[in-house]
Amino acid sequence: MADRPPDQATSFGTHPPCPTLTSHSTKAKTSTDRRTLALLTSLAAFAFLQALAAMAIPLTKPHSSLLIGYISNILAICLVFSPLSTPASAYIFTDTRIEDIEGRRNYLFPEILRDEAVARLNELGKVSDADGFLERTFLSPASVKAGKLIRRWMEDAGLKTWVDQMGNIHGRVEGMNASSEALLIGSHLDTVVDAGTFDGSLGIISALSALKVLKINGKLGKLRRPIEVIAFSDEEGVRFQSTFLGSAAVAGILPISALQITDKSGVTVQDVLKENSIETTKENLFQLKYAPESVWGYVEIHIEQGPVLEWVGLPLGVVKGIAGQTRLKVTVKGSQGHAGTVPMSMRQDPMAAAAELIVMLESLCKRPKDFLTYDGHCNDFRVESLSSSLVCTVGEISCWPSASNVIPGQVTFTVDLRAMDDMGREAIIYELSNQMYQICERRSVACAIERKHDANAVICDTELSSQLKSAAYTAVKRMGGEIQGELPVVMSGAGHDAMAMSHLTKVGMLFVRCHGGISHSPAEHVLDDDVWAAGLAILAFLETHM
Repeated sequence: MADRPPDQATSFGTHPPCPTLTSHSTKAKTSTDRRTLALLTSLAAFAFLQALAAMAIPLTKPHSSLLIGYISNILAICLVFSPLSTPASAYIFTDTRIEDIEGRRNYLFPEILRDEAVARLNELGKVSDADGFLERTFLSPASVKAGKLIRRWMEDAGLKTWVDQMGNIHGRVEGMNASSEALLIGSHLDTVVDAGTFDGSLGIISALSALKVLKINGKLGKLRRPIEVIAFSDEEGVRFQSTFLGSAAVAGILPISALQITDKSGVTVQDVLKENSIETTKENLFQLKYAPESVWGYVEIHIEQGPVLEWVGLPLGVVKGIAGQTRLKVTVKGSQGHAGTVPMSMRQDPMAAAAELIVMLESLCKRPKDFLTYDGHCNDFRVESLSSSLVCTVGEISCWPSASNVIPGQVTFTVDLRAMDDMGREAIIYELSNQMYQICERRSVACAIERKHDANAVICDTELSSQLKSAAYTAVKRMGGEIQGELPVVMSGAGHDAMAMSHLTKVGMLFVRCHGGISHSPAEHVLDDDVWAAGLAILAFLETHM
């Protein structure tokens, strides 16, 4: 990857200092008073010149007196109708210009969209179940405390709030038409272990900040459809090893069996809900599902968790889709033996076979065109498209008996494959199987592949993406920046609540730049001005729904 220019690495644009919000009626009154004073001054000057002319006329010859009269009248008229020629009217001009500048600054609302939003993110970042690092899992004490904070901030933005049967926090404003399809905006309030401050929380806080601005401007009731912000109780799946508990329940795809999933202590999801005074049964879990006809769409603001936006030097990017994912468990069995007595030519070493398989997987995913055949299922266009989004990772490996002086008897490793093209992802898995069995047969070892998880790719809605792109352009322009060429359109390799919500309605996502692309880490960081840009973008997006 090419080096990024230094000036693109740390900040974006230059911004005016934070102003204090001033009442529009107060400014209008002040401006009116000054204009009245200027007009009275001009009229007084007119009367003074007329008096001079009256005194001068009897003392001069007829022609001269007529000329003096004309000149005095012209000067007086100029004073009245050309107010910029007087000190008083220059004051008017200066005052108007100052008001325009102050109006522009106030239009950016940095004290809400940046300063308050950053303060709230930092406050949430301190709400943790652990000492020394951030950890909030499904309905843990810290998660409940964070939910109460978010609910208070929702009410501060003018929203009606409630908690549902899966612990999700909802805030809603009905707008002009309560029966219209609702726009849902959301993200998650839970975290991984040793987490960063911005993952999930940024999407919730930026939406609430934008709605608070609309409330201050008296525009909250002018929204033409209901707006509902949802802070999902669980997306990461840390406590119960099951992702999207919150959003899957709202989307209606959470199986009833999920209530009986247990954590490491043997406590079920249903037990945890009951501990928090939430009685969740089969019946009311099904009732939690939103009717598709009641929802217009779902939007999520999220940190990128990758390096692309930082590399191009822009704070915002539109998400074209979320990659489909397959997780595999590969087991290689060989002949366990003594490390010093079995000749190399006679070994059936599963570790060496696993190493070759892993290197083969890397080559397959880097250059799928070299492996895949064009048989009607995988044409040239599909391979090129697949190459741009395909990523493959071996993240875990173990062997038995794991001793330095023993040839292993068995090696197990995991494979995580992600791509925007579901059919292309399946083609990669098929080719991986073919190559694996060839390698294992040649090495006289046994191989097996077990599929552990599958999730199809989600393509973001074209209309929503277009609106979010326009909103991002507006945000950047308001902040005094420029976008040369197109706004970045990126793929999300990470899973998001939008994946679950896509089963309910159309979805759109906006990514926010994060330093170094680092996430799921205490080093996760978003610039204050990028938090501001996110708030301005969602504000501009909401303004299109008036």
